[in-house]
Amino acid sequence: MEKPIYVTQPSLPDLEEFIPYLREIWDNKILTNNGPMHKELEKELAEFLGVPYISLFANGTLALVTALQALRITGEVITTPYSFVATTHSLWWNNVKPVFVDIEPEFGNLDPEKIEAAITPKTTAIMPVHVYGNPCHVEKIQKIADIYGLKLIYDAAHAFGVTLNGGSILNYGDLSILSFHATKVFNTFEGGAIISHDSATKQRIDYLKNFGFAGETTIMAPGINSKMNEVQAAMGLLQLKSFNESIEKRKLVANRYREMLKDVNGITMLPEPQETVSNYAYFPIFVDEQVYGMSRDALYEKLKQNNIFGRRYFYPLISEFSMYRGLESSAPEHLPVAHKMANEVISLPIYPELDKIKIIEIAKLISTKE
Repeated sequence: MEKPIYVTQPSLPDLEEFIPYLREIWDNKILTNNGPMHKELEKELAEFLGVPYISLFANGTLALVTALQALRITGEVITTPYSFVATTHSLWWNNVKPVFVDIEPEFGNLDPEKIEAAITPKTTAIMPVHVYGNPCHVEKIQKIADIYGLKLIYDAAHAFGVTLNGGSILNYGDLSILSFHATKVFNTFEGGAIISHDSATKQRIDYLKNFGFAGETTIMAPGINSKMNEVQAAMGLLQLKSFNESIEKRKLVANRYREMLKDVNGITMLPEPQETVSNYAYFPIFVDEQVYGMSRDALYEKLKQNNIFGRRYFYPLISEFSMYRGLESSAPEHLPVAHKMANEVISLPIYPELDKIKIIEIAKLISTKE
């Protein structure tokens, strides 16, 4: 039986390249608590990404939770139902009420035209997601945040290395949160980060991720332990060396899919965003059952039967889960575009090592409907 093809595959360096980093950790016997690998990775990432300040975390979810604490977010936050559940769970863990707003149909990002109607006296922030790594309408959303005095926190879990108009997408909003999970384009096994724009905010974030310690005997707030360890940081330093090469390989996979699927009736793909350098983190397709002649779920199962394991990112919507569906903003009539995309999407396998023969096989399964 052939090996299954999953939606992604972690990029791993040669094991022999990792050994010297591990040996250094073993020699200096510093395993965590802002060790030398951690400091070096923060420095290199800030330079590589073109951002002023970065704080590393054990994972992206803890980074989201801490970002909300750092900005003292309370009340209600406007966000998207079309994302991974961690986006909204981070609000719930902070005792903040999520208010779902529909998405725009072009890229599946939060629709800026729908945000103002959802603002109430309890609204304190907007938390959009750069879905699939494609930039939100950042200027429009920033204008709304400025008018109403709201904080703007971007879940940029998909957007490592993405640039817009020549600058990092991470420089928009008050904070941006990254995930370095094994499934992401840049990984530290597990990991994450918060991008901030001034030293005082970074200092507060760094206190909060280390139990709130502001000195040996001083606690400034009830913080949490969400620090990245030295082995994770070492992995990040090594991953960074091959990142650009990996993205070029992902781009090749994406371009092959586009070419092979462009004439399949009933299958649509997202457009390529303008003025953007993408990271090709995902390759979603959307299945119009009436035109294609087969439902999304039927195609999904067909692929699985052939050992191709795509994912329905993001189905079901977060607003459909039991802990959120009772919210007024979760009513399906408020979220028609999100429901349509969630019901049609399949994210196809994409990773640097996916060879042309497998891509042809996947495209052939999609283009033939037997």
